[in-house]
Amino acid sequence: MSNPTIDPTDPAPSGVGPAEPVEGQIPDGPVEPTSAAEDEVIAELEESLGEAEHNDLYPYQAIVLTSFGGPEAPEEVMPFLRRVTSGRGIPDERLEEVAGHYVHFGGRSPINDQNRALIAALREELDRRGLPVPVLFGNRNSEPFLTDTLREAHEGGMTQVLALTTSAYSCYSSCRQYREDIAAALDTLTGEGRTLHVDKVRQYWNHPGFSRTNARIVTEGTRALLDKHGQAPHLVFVTHSLPDAMDDTSGPGDDEGNLYSRQHAELAAAITAEAAATLGTDLEHDLTYCSRSGPPSQPWLEPDVGDHLRVLAERGVRHVVLAPIGFVSDHMEVVFDLDTEAVETAEELGLQMVRVPTVGTDAEFVSGLVDLVLERASEARGEQVVMPCWPGNEPRPSVCLPGCCPNLRVSKPAACGMD
Repeated sequence: MSNPTIDPTDPAPSGVGPAEPVEGQIPDGPVEPTSAAEDEVIAELEESLGEAEHNDLYPYQAIVLTSFGGPEAPEEVMPFLRRVTSGRGIPDERLEEVAGHYVHFGGRSPINDQNRALIAALREELDRRGLPVPVLFGNRNSEPFLTDTLREAHEGGMTQVLALTTSAYSCYSSCRQYREDIAAALDTLTGEGRTLHVDKVRQYWNHPGFSRTNARIVTEGTRALLDKHGQAPHLVFVTHSLPDAMDDTSGPGDDEGNLYSRQHAELAAAITAEAAATLGTDLEHDLTYCSRSGPPSQPWLEPDVGDHLRVLAERGVRHVVLAPIGFVSDHMEVVFDLDTEAVETAEELGLQMVRVPTVGTDAEFVSGLVDLVLERASEARGEQVVMPCWPGNEPRPSVCLPGCCPNLRVSKPAACGMD
């Protein structure tokens, strides 16, 4: 879906009278100030516009951290879950089971606080690099809602915004659904007479800021267990499960599919090899999944992390590193499915298990995110861009290809892509 943009260099259409002046825009042709004060204001405006064009984040006037959202009080839990599952016909009885996860933590998801911490870390890194662009916060399923955030940005004079999502991999839920929500927000604002353009950074599962940070974190956790027990632990990587059909169609329409699971498998293997080389020992690993939902008759990606821990225990494994590489921060799937349920399973089985951190606000990860927004700004300016990646040599495009990660239930407009 193409988003409307304002080009102040466009002449007025033929047959139309002179365009109304745009607030904050220098008119074409000579300017004859009526006072020294006006002359000074215009000079300052010309200088500020020139500075904006030389800013490394030009043409973007703001970054919006775009995330899933979560409840922050018990009374918000059910409305949040209804928004998440809207249109899927899931009864409240089933939602109440999921609500129990949030009730276990006082009815408050940790994700919004973690995103606020990430915004603060991004602000610090941007300031360190001399980039004063604002960092905004917009959620898909809870306050602050993305539409409201973009409306406030427009009211502040911003028309070019870059979305930085908290999802690193490629599938409908991780990418296109964000693009659909951006498109819906822009459509709402267009109906209000507001014109904005939103781009997004590429999916960054193999950007070194994300992948190398995970490799270091896993290596440190593995080293700790190896030093403590004198025996190499088994590495168990974890990500969010998906319906098989969603994984089958993840990736561009002309690709082989299963991009979501292939990305995770490739990163897990690369991290294992890196940790083994660093520590000088052989390491075994597996990729597992958590947070399965949907009817039992619908196949989802397996094995479940808890089930797999039982398989490892039966094989005689006694030491495990649990690595949630599918997640950017310790939100509900991590603190409930792993820190609660998986830990209880490990204790029951007598496994010595260490759950390593997510990338969160790690300085290397935050620096990588700023590199990603600078990369996208360079692309938008039409510059030649080097897109670093590890593992592999195929970075995902910042503008998604046709048919990429389709919505299997209903066709919706999507921003930031070729379809």
